[in-house]
Amino acid sequence: MDDDLVRDLVPAAISVLCRRGADFASAEDAVQEGLLKALDSWSDSPPGSPLGWLITVSWRQFLDQTKSAGARRARELRVTEEPAPSTPAGQDDSLHLYFLCAHPTLTSSSAVALTLRAVGGLTTKQIADAYLVPEATMAQRISRAKRQLRGNRLDAPGDLATVLRVLYLVFNEGYGGSIDLTAEAIRLTRQLASLTAEPEVHGLLALMLLHDARRVSRTGPDGQLVPLRAQDRTRWDTTRIAEAIDILQSALAVDRLGEYQAQAAIAALHADAQHVAETDWVQIVSWYDELLALTNSPVVQLNRAVAIGEADGPQVGLAALADVDPAVPRHTAAAAYLHEKAGDVAEAAALYTEAADKATNTKERNHLLREAARLRETP
Repeated sequence: MDDDLVRDLVPAAISVLCRRGADFASAEDAVQEGLLKALDSWSDSPPGSPLGWLITVSWRQFLDQTKSAGARRARELRVTEEPAPSTPAGQDDSLHLYFLCAHPTLTSSSAVALTLRAVGGLTTKQIADAYLVPEATMAQRISRAKRQLRGNRLDAPGDLATVLRVLYLVFNEGYGGSIDLTAEAIRLTRQLASLTAEPEVHGLLALMLLHDARRVSRTGPDGQLVPLRAQDRTRWDTTRIAEAIDILQSALAVDRLGEYQAQAAIAALHADAQHVAETDWVQIVSWYDELLALTNSPVVQLNRAVAIGEADGPQVGLAALADVDPAVPRHTAAAAYLHEKAGDVAEAAALYTEAADKATNTKERNHLLREAARLRETP
């Protein structure tokens, strides 16, 4: 069965079953059973209305799972009043499905898995491969999430901020296995953007596109991490950058600024510079001021200090960094960079080594160790 067809059918079918009265967990189970029947029945020749077929079979599966004869008769009466559609469900159904996957009772990891399964139409194995965990582990995670949602209807969805956070988490997981999660996050966010004019949704899409535009330059030939200032900008995807900037400008024109729009504006300023020396750090600091006002995030405060060091000099940047909690991730690495810019090579090398010990992944650790070794070899 074509993967793209499955990804279109699954969320539409789940939405219709939820609208007819099924809770999310039961609807998702029934649709997955319906897909298994489709694999046996369709072969290479799907029916004229694949969605209508899947809804009919999945609904029957749901009814078979229902133990109460009275509840079953009531649902059967409702379904006679609503014929199975031959086209995808309406926009409101799709949007509700996004929100239900970001239900407030779920953890972030569970919400991500459910979004990929129900909205993205991915199999448990595909999600497990993308996260580099055993299929059984991912199946347990999804099962726990569905148990938490069992009995919940669409009247208690998560809010838009949670939906966007889930999509951003999917994006930040990067790519691996048989599914490129970065591309999947962009696909899902495009879909959500087509359903709502909310500027933060479009701001998030612009942010993803801008980051993805320089993805090929973020690692070297042997897989080592390449920081933004050292990337080969001729390899950046200028078509994707132009699309992102158009989306961002339209979102900003609404004049309802949010954190994803502000982050995208910072990324756009980086993308606009053909050489690192041309980066407009003064504007970037201004956008960090806006972002800090929106989020009060210590990570934003850290990044702002580095930007100040670029705009006003490393000593000013170090003074700004002194106001940031040292426990914030990458604080030591930022201090190392600013000390290097200030000409304090020995201190910078020591700090890079210390930062490497605190790194949370191998690529980052190796990069920081290389930076320390480079400075120690400097005459």
